[in-house]
Amino acid sequence: MRRDIFQAIADPTRRAIIALVALHAMTPNAIAENFDITRQSVSKHLRILTECELLKQTPNGREIYYSLEVSKMKEVDLWLEQFRKLWEGQFAQLDQLLEQMKKQ
Repeated sequence: MRRDIFQAIADPTRRAIIALVALHAMTPNAIAENFDITRQSVSKHLRILTECELLKQTPNGREIYYSLEVSKMKEVDLWLEQFRKLWEGQFAQLDQLLEQMKKQ
């Protein structure tokens, strides 16, 4: 089953995993050390993130390293961009209104 990127990043644990592996590739055990949940739960989160292609797996000997798939994060950024422009426009209007009120 193909999962939705936004469903994946909706979970705070998965967002924390993304933040960890964004810095450098990590093994599942190294990732699990940062959480107060079972190793099995971490594996489930890693599977979901991998299915969404937000993480990629790189085998290195007997270990598997997880790292961030930056191109997929760009999809999230592009979606957010439309709202960023809207918010910036509204803040600019608010700034103009505040300036007018100061002059009065």
